[in-house]
Amino acid sequence: MKRVMAGAAFLLVLAACGGKKELTPAAGESLPPKPAAEATPLTPTQLMAPSVQARPQRSDELLKQSEERRDDRFDLPPH
Repeated sequence: MKRVMAGAAFLLVLAACGGKKELTPAAGESLPPKPAAEATPLTPTQLMAPSVQARPQRSDELLKQSEERRDDRFDLPPH
């Protein structure tokens, strides 16, 4: 019985975490200043989106054909 109650409580808490509403700054705070290259300040949604550097795209492109390597003039034997 305790496990059922604990499971129900867990599901209730988990369901409460899924609320979606517009992000706003805390009371008395403001959004960060706009970047120099931007014409307008960024919205909270734009600020939350990770940059390409933070989350790079995967490259799953398969090698379609073999190619001979070009000569590398800097690939010298050790001396």
